[in-house]
Amino acid sequence: MDFALSQDIVRMKETVRQFVASEVEPLAMKIEEEDGVPQALLDKSKALGLFGLSIPEEYGGMGVNMVGKCALYEELGKTINGYTTILGAHSGIGSVGLVELSNEEQKMRYLPKMANGEWIGAFALTEPQAGSNAANLRTTAVKKGDRYILNGQKIYITNAPIAHVFTVMAVTDAALGAKGITSFIVERDFPGFQVGSVEKKMGLHGSHTAQLYFEDVEVPEENVLGTVGAGYVNALKILANGRAGLAARCLGSCQYLLDKSIAYAMEREQFGKAIFEQQIIQHYLAEMALEIETLRSMTYRVAWMSDEGHSVIKEAAMLKLYGSEVYNRIADKAVQIHGGVGYIADYPIERFYRDARITRIYEGTSEIQKNIIAAQLKKEYAARA
Repeated sequence: MDFALSQDIVRMKETVRQFVASEVEPLAMKIEEEDGVPQALLDKSKALGLFGLSIPEEYGGMGVNMVGKCALYEELGKTINGYTTILGAHSGIGSVGLVELSNEEQKMRYLPKMANGEWIGAFALTEPQAGSNAANLRTTAVKKGDRYILNGQKIYITNAPIAHVFTVMAVTDAALGAKGITSFIVERDFPGFQVGSVEKKMGLHGSHTAQLYFEDVEVPEENVLGTVGAGYVNALKILANGRAGLAARCLGSCQYLLDKSIAYAMEREQFGKAIFEQQIIQHYLAEMALEIETLRSMTYRVAWMSDEGHSVIKEAAMLKLYGSEVYNRIADKAVQIHGGVGYIADYPIERFYRDARITRIYEGTSEIQKNIIAAQLKKEYAARA
């Protein structure tokens, strides 16, 4: 396995690092307090190519492989998570399906505008009765001539308020269960399609989620993504791909928290010496560093496997589970090291602590990742028997 980064990615990684330091971090508290990312910052992000990471160069994107994307996501994870979630949801689950599953006509229509950020992507699977149980969808798609008529509802859809292109899962044949689900490309201005109000969340300020409503939405037959009946499998593939990117963002956030904790421990004095000299603080920092390095190795291994065309269903589930759990543990230790400062909203540690919590829930809860891992272990055991 070779995780070495190309010179282009090394240069881009440095560019992103500087961009985060000079353009994003100075706005972090403004984004947090106002729960919105300034359009000027999004425009600069588009100009930098951050909305086209997953999209091939022939369609106007950067065509970055998974290892390269993880390297860039790691840098982006070191700033306000709401901002990076907009980028991650677009370049990950919002566009990966169209890149990997769409036909040439679909690619030509959607990918160029998604690459330059003119059209933002979103992924719509979760419903009131179908979150962790993705096969229990109620949104239906009934064939009528050369169109499908969609009716139903989606919830907690990241980027929904600003997205133009939605990858939507709907039931085309309820009798077939999971094999009766189909993926559709739905545009924001299709009649009957509505985006609900923005949800107020504990964290990820600046990144907005909302419900989607489908009332006799007419979707052209040519907007089927992939093949009819393959939607459930498509969703699993898209989510597996996105989990490596999410883990990389968690990795960046963990590294940020460790760096801040080391600096604070070196500066903060108690009983006449820096708290870094206290063995318990040293142990906290050592534990944080150990988990970060483990997460880093797992992240780039899964990314490499994905680039090599290997199935990563089990590995991606392990990575998402471990990455989100590690982020939460490190955020908790960072608050403890910072003491009262870590609990004050004027400082970033408190924000990262709140932002970390959602990573154990979205794109598949920690419990669901364990189910996926166990199911894959069962399959592997049966294959060996």
